[in-house]
Amino acid sequence: MDPVVVARAVVEKRYPVARAAFLGGSVLTERRTALSDLDIVVLLHGPPAPYRESLQYGDWPVELFVHTEESWHAFVDREIRKRRSPLLWMCADGELLFDVDGLGVSLAAEARKLALAGPPAATVEEIEDFRYSITDLLDDLAGCTDEGERLFIASELARRAGELALALGGAWGGGGKWLARRLADAAPGLNVRLHHAVRGALNGQTEALVGVVDDVLARAGGRLWVGYRRSGTP
Repeated sequence: MDPVVVARAVVEKRYPVARAAFLGGSVLTERRTALSDLDIVVLLHGPPAPYRESLQYGDWPVELFVHTEESWHAFVDREIRKRRSPLLWMCADGELLFDVDGLGVSLAAEARKLALAGPPAATVEEIEDFRYSITDLLDDLAGCTDEGERLFIASELARRAGELALALGGAWGGGGKWLARRLADAAPGLNVRLHHAVRGALNGQTEALVGVVDDVLARAGGRLWVGYRRSGTP
């Protein structure tokens, strides 16, 4: 069935007095797969929002993100500070299922404006944290003789190098498949280089992975170990 039709039926059944609702995520795109779920944002007048819930509706897995107008703003503000906001993008790119009082139209417009403006710039401290953690992983990779350890070191290097590339480019971040998708837009070619480099590293050939990670690090000032310091809270 049409995912929009199903999503609308889910909301009408569970939230008959909702103010607005959106359907977002991969299910609306050409990237939809047989296992894509329905990501639905629901806006209520008050409690029990805010909460998140996963359920099954017929053949469809459904993820519900239930908010009030106030909690939507609070969650989006918090996510934007982290430079990755799934909630923002579900409303910016999503399908408005219905809108009782104009809230849906208003939030969609605000979401598109915020998404287009981009995330806040990464701080000097955040970039240094990336450099330090990646340098530490490169040292671990250089000394690794265990295949099981190499698997996770290489995977973590790819993830953190990708996140650093996005931060340096002022692009929105993402996790899992969304990290790959954000990289494809913000740093064309890096996904492919990391893919082949990680495959080589798993077979003990780590030079390519070290090379691509060092290329990303070079844009941030290179490796960082000596002199890195962070103070904790007393």
